[in-house]
Order: sequence, then structure tokens, then C-alpha cells
Amino acid sequence: MIKKKTPILWSLILRYYGEVKRQFLRYIKFNIEPYHDIDIIDNKLVSKSNNPALILKPHFKIGFKGWYMIELKMKFNSVKEISQFFFDYGNGFNEEDSIFIPFKNGVLSKRLTFFATFPKAIRFNPVESKGDLHIQTLRFVKVTNNFAKDRVFRKINNFGYSNDKKLINDKMLLSAYNNIFDPKYMEKKDYKNWILQNEFKKYSNRNEISEQINQFYYKPLISIIVPVYNTDETYLRLCIESVLNQSYKNWELCIADDASSQKHVIKILKEYAQKEIRIKYTVRRTNGHISEASNSALALAQGEFVALLDHDDELFPHALFEVVKELNQYPEADIIYSDEDKIDEKGNRFNPHFKSDWNPALLYSQNYVSHLGVYRTEIIEKIGGFRKGFEGSQDYDLLLRSVAETSAEKIRHIPWVLYHWRAIEGSTALASEEKDYTTKAGIKALKDYFSKQDKKTTVVSGLLPNTYKVNYEIINQPLVTLLIPTRDRYDILSQCVDSIINKTTYKNYEIIVLDNQSSDPKTLDYFDKLKNTSNIRILRYDKPFNFSAINNYGVQHAAGSIIGLFNNDIEVISPHWLDEMVSLAIQDENGCVGAKLYYSNDTLQHAGVLLGVGGVGGHSHKHFKRSDPGYFGRLTVRQNFSAVTAACLLVRKEIYNMVNGLDQKLAIAFNDVDFCLRVREAGYKNIWTPYAELYHHESVSRGNEDTPEKQLRFQGEVNYMKKHWGCLLEKDPYYNPHLTNSREDFSIK
Repeated sequence: MIKKKTPILWSLILRYYGEVKRQFLRYIKFNIEPYHDIDIIDNKLVSKSNNPALILKPHFKIGFKGWYMIELKMKFNSVKEISQFFFDYGNGFNEEDSIFIPFKNGVLSKRLTFFATFPKAIRFNPVESKGDLHIQTLRFVKVTNNFAKDRVFRKINNFGYSNDKKLINDKMLLSAYNNIFDPKYMEKKDYKNWILQNEFKKYSNRNEISEQINQFYYKPLISIIVPVYNTDETYLRLCIESVLNQSYKNWELCIADDASSQKHVIKILKEYAQKEIRIKYTVRRTNGHISEASNSALALAQGEFVALLDHDDELFPHALFEVVKELNQYPEADIIYSDEDKIDEKGNRFNPHFKSDWNPALLYSQNYVSHLGVYRTEIIEKIGGFRKGFEGSQDYDLLLRSVAETSAEKIRHIPWVLYHWRAIEGSTALASEEKDYTTKAGIKALKDYFSKQDKKTTVVSGLLPNTYKVNYEIINQPLVTLLIPTRDRYDILSQCVDSIINKTTYKNYEIIVLDNQSSDPKTLDYFDKLKNTSNIRILRYDKPFNFSAINNYGVQHAAGSIIGLFNNDIEVISPHWLDEMVSLAIQDENGCVGAKLYYSNDTLQHAGVLLGVGGVGGHSHKHFKRSDPGYFGRLTVRQNFSAVTAACLLVRKEIYNMVNGLDQKLAIAFNDVDFCLRVREAGYKNIWTPYAELYHHESVSRGNEDTPEKQLRFQGEVNYMKKHWGCLLEKDPYYNPHLTNSREDFSIK
């Protein structure tokens, strides 16, 4: 009997199908199509904003569930960037179904992801800034479960998560893996790199630092004040050793023990005092808490300056060197503060706080100055040192009273991490909510500070623990003129005006709609309707669109003492938005007042302008979620900025006219930044508030820079800004030189 053989053709078909299946299972490639704010020009991808997006369409229509290794290699105009993939499983694109991949320019990056079902569509946000983009590699490689789980486990273990391999199937563990790639979690890794590339490089040569110290003409004695109470032996020794290890030697350490019950404390103080003549200590007979203990330490001080150090924290080895270096450049300084970070029980440094230069509005919202704080002793003696009854915010109270005795020019910020705040259980550094009494003490300190100012205020808790809101009384309810330029677009204009009328609690305002050649019948009918409202006027501006010129024209016809610049695609959210902004605009020291603006999807559009970001200026925390507190809570507190957006801006009319209004050479872009800088140059402080919330349906009315003419005009305005404000754009006093200029998320440079 002859066995039946498989036909040769059928055998070849099966072999071909198997090979195709193996190739597909090995990796998936994609066709790429522009989706949002990205163009293909001369076969190159060009990102037009900080939120460009592509749609990825796999070459095969079906995908398999399981683990995939994403491989990504791109060339861009910044050293490092963050990409984000959104997966649509049938409910559209959303943040919950997305993952991040950090990448370096021209370097292949990889990460794993798991699909329980293969997504119906994939959106790819390649970068977070403008510029030319070249995608060299983009594919999803199918990998085995064992390979993936082993890789995930090792990655998680490296970042300090559970080392129990039995938990590898747990969804929380997979979530932990995803977190590692999130920009917020990447900060830990970035900070270690920053220390190596910046701090280590700057301070690696101790002999060179000693030589600089020898050349100082001014070498003041600095008294370091440390109140002590039952401090853990390890941390107390580390604290003292951090002072002994200072490269600048003209210091004295003044310690006051607040009647500790643990015997090792006095033993350690005696030990160090016997070995080092610069260490002095006193032992209180009764426990008086931190303010009285600090005053006991102050009584020992003989230095020209006082530095505050908590009993379980550490000074950076060159902290005093940097302070005295600053004093040699600015000998008139009365208060000096630095950046800081946190340090755990194992000595690991994390969570650096790279701070703003002097920012009074931020100070009235939170004690951002904090550590390292150095004060001229003469001022401390004048105000009587620390005050009993302010425990928990005694440093904040001391700072506020010291600020009242000096001027802004004599308050200096050193943008280097000079202080390590111990983060252990029970410490404010670890969790501010563990000490809610500190918020009450902070409110008490602010109330006392403002009671001595010529202002009627109340102080309440802010949106986060240890934050505050100072309410300024509005006297005589000044008239506000809201200027709204528009051309047609009845839908968005009516939404804007109706939201003002129906939601605004502040009543003394007028609206001037600046009609820039509208022709749509529905819009013109709406104008006729608005004319019947007593506090609304329609003014015709029959010239080509120029945002600056239109608003300058409107100001000429404004009856209000306060001008409100208002885009036609703004929609009011918080009813008290205008009360809040007026209360700030009428303060003598303030110039422009900005609001918190959201996109229609409840992500941040504007929270102040950061100079230099993206070249000229970028919007702080752009695209953050509405509920996100931001960098050290900065999305929840008032603060000074160099500039705010004119999409919703209030300023006193006298100031507007003083600086000659908006510059008409800047027809579209950056006219608000230029205006704010001129207001700042005139001596006023621009301020942003999170308590005025509105939607900004941006680009609905005007569109993108999508033609050669628009792009040429935009570049011309960029060049204009760089020519006129180049030096300021390179150093924003309300940002920090160690934070990135390529994104708006306050990540480390």
C-alpha cells in the first residue's frame, strides 16, 4: 500500500503561513499618520506644539494579547524627551490607558507593556515640544511571558519595590512597573544624574574651594542654631558631623537641649564640645518647646549671621561656603536662602526643591523659603528672636517678621541644594498632614504680619496643608472693563459672554466686544441683542487682525479703572473669579493678574508663564490634570511670575497706559509676555492665582500656525522677543536654572 503524500504546493503554503505568523508574532510595525499639531514637510515630521500626536496603524489588522517590548529610537532637537502611547480599547483615548517612554536623542529606548486585548487604535505623542522629528525605529516586539516577567521583576526590584517574585502576577506590581516610566517617578533617577553631572562636578575639587575661601575679603562668623530634644543618636551625630565637615571654617555651632529625657543626648553634646571649641551648648532645666529652645541657642550666638538647622537634618558640605560667597558679592544681604532636598534614614537624597528667587506672593501662600535659612543677627535681635505660641511654624513667623525689617533687594536666593531635610516617620518633611497644627500656626503668623500692613485682610487655609490664602478687601468696587476681540464665531462668543453674565458674582463691570470685521448673520444678530444690555457695548474695529492694536483701541474707550483682556474662547468656571482677580489688581505692588485656565478636557492650559521655556516662554504645568497640585503645590497657590497670558488678564488702566499698552509690532504671539515684562520693568509684580478658574478653548477661534505666512510671522515675533528681552529670557527669577527649558513640567534639566 502506498502512503498518501502531502502535495508539494500545500506544503509550501503551510510553511509560508507559518513563517508569516512567526514574523508577525515577533514584531509589529506601523504606518504613521499625523493626528494633532504635527505635519509631514519634505518627508520630515514637524512638531508644532508641546502636544503633537500621531495615529499608529499596524500593518496587520489583528493583534495578539500578551507581553510586548516597545522599541523606540528618535532624533529630536533636545537631549532627552518623554513619549506617551495611548491605547484605545473601545472607550477612546484617555490617560488611564496610556504609558510613558523616556528617550534620549538618537538612543534606542525599550520598555514592556501587557495587552489583555490588543488595542483597537494607538495614539503616539512622540515629544513635548516643537521641532523637527525623525523616527528611526518604532515597533512592538512580542516576547514570552517568562522573559517579560523576569524583566519586570528586575526593573521593579532595582527601584526598591517588593523583592518577592511570587507577587509578579499582581496587578499592583505591574502598576508599579508602569510608574517607573512616569515622569514623576523618573525624577528620582534624574536627580541622581543631576547630582553627578552638576553638583559633583562643581564641588569635586576641594582644594579649589579652599583657594576661593582664602580670597574672600569678607569672612563673617556664622552661628548655626540647633534646638535639640530627644534626638535619635544616629541623626544627632550626622547633624553635628555635617557642620564639622563644612569647607568654610568660620562658624560656631550653638545647641540648646530642651530638657531631653534620653541621656544619650547630653552625652553626645559633651563629647563633641570637648573635641571642638567652636561647639557650644546649653541645657534647659524645663522643656519649653522649639521656640524657647531656639532662643536659648540664639543666646549663645556671637556671629554676624545666624543659620537655622534642625536637630536631625544635615548641611551640604559646602553650604556655608556658598553663603559667604554670596555675601562677598552682595554684602548688604539680610536674608539668604537656598534650594533643598530630602534625605531618608539610609542617607539617600531625593525630592529636590529647586526654588524661585524672591517671590512674595508665593511666600504669603506657603513657606517656600524654608531651608537653608540664614539671617543677619542684627535683625533677629531687633525682632526679638522666636516667639512662643507659633510652634510648628516658628521659622515662618521669624521669616515674615524679618522680611518686614528689610527690602526685596536684600533677600538673596542661592540656586543650589545646600540643605538635606530628614524624611522619617513623624517629620513634616515626610508628610505635612502629620502636623496639621503647623497650618494653624502659619495662619496665625500671617495674620500678625498683615495686621501691621496698611491693608485690610483675612487669612484662611489654602488648598493643601501648610498653604494659605490671604483675602484682600475690595474697597469701593472699582469698575472693570472686559475687552473681548472677536470676528464672527457666534458659538464661542455667546458661550463666553453668557458665562460672564450668568456666573460672575462681581457686578461692577462692563463688557466691550471689539468686532473685527464680523459678517456672519448669526453673530451680527447676537450683537444687536447685546446692545440692549446696559453694561455691554459693541465697538467696530475695521482693520486687519492685530491683537495688540485691537485691545489698545478698546482701552481708549474703556470707562473702567481696571482693564480686563479677555479672549472670546474663554468660559467662566468659578463664580468669584473676578472678585479674586480685582482684589489682587488693586494692590499697589501688583501689575498684571493672571488666572488658572483649562483646556476643554480639564487639563491645564495656563498657570503662569515660564521665560525661556521653548525659546521665549511656555505655560507652567501645561497639560497637567486639573486635580494635580503641581510642583511643590504650585498649582494650588498664588505666586509671582514674570508674565501671565492675556487670554484672561487684569491690570490697572493707569499701568496699562504708563507702559504704552500692548506692542502693535507683536500682532499675534508674545504680546502679553512683552507687556508683562514692561510692567515688571516699571517696578510692578505680576501675579497668578489658582482661585480664578476658567476654560480656555484655545485655538478654536484663530487656528494653528499652519501656513508658511503664519509661520514666518511667528518666527519674526520670536526673533523680536529674543532681541528685546534676550537676557531676561535666559534667566527667569521665578523659575530655577536647574529646571528644564524644553518642557513645562518643572522636571530636572
